[in-house]
Amino acid sequence: MIRRLDLRIDASADLPRAQLDVEHALDVVRPLCEDVKARGEEAVLEYGERFDGVRPASLRVAPEALERALAELAPDIRAALEESVARLRRTSQAELEASVVTTVADGATVERRIVPMQRVGLYVPGGLAPLVSTVVMNAVPAQVAGVASIALATPPQREFDGQPHPTILAACALLGIDEVYAAGGAQALAMLAYGTTSTGGSVAPVNLITGPGNIYVAAAKRYLQGSVAIDSEAGPTEIAVIADDTADAAFVAADLISQSEHDPMAASILITPSEALADAVTAELERQVPAAKHAERITTSLDGQQSAIVLVADLDQAVDVANAYAAEHLEVQTDDSAGVAARIVNAGAIFVGRWTPVSLGDYAAGSNHVLPTAGCACHSSGLSVRAFCKNMHVVTYTEQALREVGPHVTTLADAEDLPSHGAAVSIRTSR
Repeated sequence: MIRRLDLRIDASADLPRAQLDVEHALDVVRPLCEDVKARGEEAVLEYGERFDGVRPASLRVAPEALERALAELAPDIRAALEESVARLRRTSQAELEASVVTTVADGATVERRIVPMQRVGLYVPGGLAPLVSTVVMNAVPAQVAGVASIALATPPQREFDGQPHPTILAACALLGIDEVYAAGGAQALAMLAYGTTSTGGSVAPVNLITGPGNIYVAAAKRYLQGSVAIDSEAGPTEIAVIADDTADAAFVAADLISQSEHDPMAASILITPSEALADAVTAELERQVPAAKHAERITTSLDGQQSAIVLVADLDQAVDVANAYAAEHLEVQTDDSAGVAARIVNAGAIFVGRWTPVSLGDYAAGSNHVLPTAGCACHSSGLSVRAFCKNMHVVTYTEQALREVGPHVTTLADAEDLPSHGAAVSIRTSR
């Protein structure tokens, strides 16, 4: 069901990765994005009909559809969403940075001013599963940051006559997100990045796009950078688990399955120095997978080359492998889970101990589940309130303060052979 990779024998062996990467998908999304840029709403609708199998009557979801979805939302789902929102809001508020003013000399100040993005686009996948939790994960930090204008795109659904999934619409209404578009995939991201002007109503371009998606969504984000900022390339999900003999094999197997449930391309990896645990987890997978609702999807993921049980010599090598892999989600289930977790420098999010499964972070831990994938955690961070803010320096000098530092400015300007830079100072200080 899941292959084994023995790094005790060959430490240089390639780590498991999905065969299709973002660079290959770029060839698919590049002409699509340019078509949306040229033809706007009509192109978005055509691609939606081709890929989602339905053409909504309107890209923008009507306010009454949002209100109706919230009114019809099951009370237990609403209560769970409200708890998820409350926990993430507390985390986001704690992360929000304040503006700081530094006095660098008498009469000379530099303020680092925190400024929220003016307009952002949030993407919520709706393919194999209606990811209602992703509405929360995108919207809450944006709102805490103070973003004034928020647009959300999510795919139209055939079973709902071209409208997005009603649970997603209900979450939007619960959070006060009223600009919602029935558009998915790369075409939705291009619509948000470029904007549209059509008879069906215009979509204003955004400054930032956030949210996870499939490999084509990740490729579109890479292609659209420059036209718009992105949070990270969040493609098909990944879980890596560092575990030793103290881990519960049933827990580990359940956690690997939980992420494989997302997508046939999802990656599930166990990194362990224990052959006994590897055997026990394999047996648990064989027991648990057939009973899962999405057993076929899970089996495809676990059988894929992106998934494996990786045998290592010891926990030191396990940490090295995990840092090289840079997983989206990393669980640590070892004798000293906190100590091992403290040595991890590359991961989207770390889940410490046997009582902290990734599923907790997917919904209600208070952390964000929009995280970098495909090894991007070595340079990118998970979504947080900081992604929706900019830092801007505000510089204020008095005349005396400029006179004191002016000679250093002109000296450096001359050293760079940019004398007019120095003249902009000396014309003031020579009077």
